[in-house]
Amino acid sequence: MAYKIPIYQPSLDGNEKKYVNECLDTNWISSRGEFISKFENEFRKFVGVEHATAVSNGTVALHLALVTLGIGPGDEVIVPSFTYIASVSAISITGASPVFVDSLEDTWQVDPKDVKKKITPRTKAIMAVHLYGHPCEMDELVKIAKEHNLFLIEDCAEAFGSTYKDKHVGTFGDLSTFSFYGNKTITTGEGGMIVTNDETLYDRAYHLKMHGLAKYREYWHDTIGFNYRMTNICAAIGLAQLENAEEKIVKKRQVAEWYNEALKNLPVKPHGEYGKVFHSYWMYSILVESPQVREEIRNFMKAEGIETRPTFFPAHTMPMFSQKFQKLRVAEYLGWHGINLPSYPDLTKEQIQFIAAAISKYFSQRN
Repeated sequence: MAYKIPIYQPSLDGNEKKYVNECLDTNWISSRGEFISKFENEFRKFVGVEHATAVSNGTVALHLALVTLGIGPGDEVIVPSFTYIASVSAISITGASPVFVDSLEDTWQVDPKDVKKKITPRTKAIMAVHLYGHPCEMDELVKIAKEHNLFLIEDCAEAFGSTYKDKHVGTFGDLSTFSFYGNKTITTGEGGMIVTNDETLYDRAYHLKMHGLAKYREYWHDTIGFNYRMTNICAAIGLAQLENAEEKIVKKRQVAEWYNEALKNLPVKPHGEYGKVFHSYWMYSILVESPQVREEIRNFMKAEGIETRPTFFPAHTMPMFSQKFQKLRVAEYLGWHGINLPSYPDLTKEQIQFIAAAISKYFSQRN
């Protein structure tokens, strides 16, 4: 159905058409062209890292990061169960085993105490996923990784623009990844980025994403690699998006403020901002009292023309990972009780008031 208010829509009001037309006019439409290096360089400077390499999407960015670190069969990677499936499937594709940990009740992010409990001699890395735009507790995770000599990977797919203690997410890990899918704060349609401050890791990631092409010999490949390159057209869109990134983030914070005000007297609990962090609110999310209420609200809002999403179902409950029974109390609660509300930067205050009125109407009729 065509929604009056969709869950998300990209904002393409900058130089996107101009830059894409430059690609078409010059015939540089594939994985070579000046926009790729421009986008990588400007993104690197925005986040505050030494190196960045663009890839075709956020999932391959995660896979490439894992392979770059030498993670494979027999290894374990600690990952929150409450995350989008790409965080977990990227681990499984390498042949390594995902080890699921619970989340914190306030921030909804990975629980450092549970991370400590799940470390074994086979653990090679911790994956910190900055879910819905709220940063993880990075001081604790960095400390744990150093104490146990583990790699730290940051999955920043949903957290472009978020900061932890005034540092951008993506600057703490050995390797960090971003997604630029169509519903992300900045988009390239499909696309991703790997960033790092380690030149050796950057060189290795770049080498692997380019089919393992040798640096000093044309069409000579010295390892099995991948075709994970971004196109010049996607990079052109990304560069245009990046030029307006600060404005988009300000708008998303404003959307969150409007929601907080509009929903304050309703029996829902918003995903807030905790600690010395900057929550970029990729998604504005709420918790309701029960799974049944969640489905009723979502159906009610759908009838009103408002698109919503459930929060992510915990990965440890999915068929391919559920053979080993475990209970992760917070992850399961968040997965069964959460709703993502429309969260694109161009939402108006009037639209948010309409959404809040629909939620209020549901509770009024229910009572």
